[in-house]
Amino acid sequence: MSAKDRKAIIALEDGRVFEGKAFGAGGERYGEIVFNTSMTGYQEILTDPSYKGQIVTMTYPLIGNYGTNPEDVESARPHVEGFVVREYIRHYSNWRAQGSLEDFLKQYNIIGVEGVDTRAITRHIRSVGAMRAIISTEDLDPQELVRKAQDSPGLVGRDLVKEVTCQEPYPWPSMEKLHEFPSFKVVAMDFGAKRNILQILAGLGCEVTVVPAHTSAEEILGLSPDGIFLSNGPGDPAGVPSVVAEVQKLLAKRPIFGICLGHQILGLAFGGRTFKLKFGHRGGNQPVKDLRTGRIAITAQNHGFCVDIESMNNEEVELTHINPNDGTLEGMRHRHLPIYSVQYHPEASPGPHDAQGLFEGFLAIMKAYQGN
Repeated sequence: MSAKDRKAIIALEDGRVFEGKAFGAGGERYGEIVFNTSMTGYQEILTDPSYKGQIVTMTYPLIGNYGTNPEDVESARPHVEGFVVREYIRHYSNWRAQGSLEDFLKQYNIIGVEGVDTRAITRHIRSVGAMRAIISTEDLDPQELVRKAQDSPGLVGRDLVKEVTCQEPYPWPSMEKLHEFPSFKVVAMDFGAKRNILQILAGLGCEVTVVPAHTSAEEILGLSPDGIFLSNGPGDPAGVPSVVAEVQKLLAKRPIFGICLGHQILGLAFGGRTFKLKFGHRGGNQPVKDLRTGRIAITAQNHGFCVDIESMNNEEVELTHINPNDGTLEGMRHRHLPIYSVQYHPEASPGPHDAQGLFEGFLAIMKAYQGN
């Protein structure tokens, strides 16, 4: 049997089974199966640590046509548990490409599956919700794989952050300063930070120090930061209560900016609740409404959990952004403290850059805080 004819089975916990052909690595992996609606950016999606614990299905049918390169990565390696596409394009063509998607997956032992009805998977998830699943190129017994999917751990309550955070503090490389803001010292709590976030902060002249997720508030304040950044990351924010407790200690100490999981952790630190969305928001074409201006931005998103709007104290926290599709919370700011956060990804990679000005807003509140 040729490599192109390797059979692969995707089994969902509700008994639904899909058959395709394997590319990339072989073996068996489990995770929550989700879909992403981006048309490009598969390399950034693969290497986004927020996808730890998930099998990603791409809704765009043609994947692999521009190959891979060492520049378009958001972390040191892929974090997805599996990658499902309708049609894998083996003959890639791009002036920046240095290898194929299949070779990239093989290098990092990631299973890819092609020849699957990804529209059917997406419609099924939209109907019944994201669920546990398993991919296998070894055990091809559908009933046995469904049982394995049912026995696999879900995402609720799990601490996946510990699997993607850095192990030791490190400085992010500085860049040439190209703006009028003074330089600020920023401590970035790494819950699974994408590189482009750190790159943007450095490009704005910030001196960025990245610290492990479970760093104490005392240690963070000991670095004398002008501001604290809470990064994106995978899984359930309620699965990291010790991190929430340390963030609570930081609330009145420095300006804070949170993105995605960082936003959710802030919501818990404010005394709110989080909940799991039916199938999440993942893709580069997600609308967000700014409640203060009425403006709609098209954003990049990747989250399966959300802060419960009803749980927030309106006297302390202003809700600034919502998702017009389902009314869920996309942004908030504290009314009395220099703290704000968004659920979506203003750094894109991949996706539109409509919201990138939020980073300059972080510099503005650090400047104002210094002036007080």
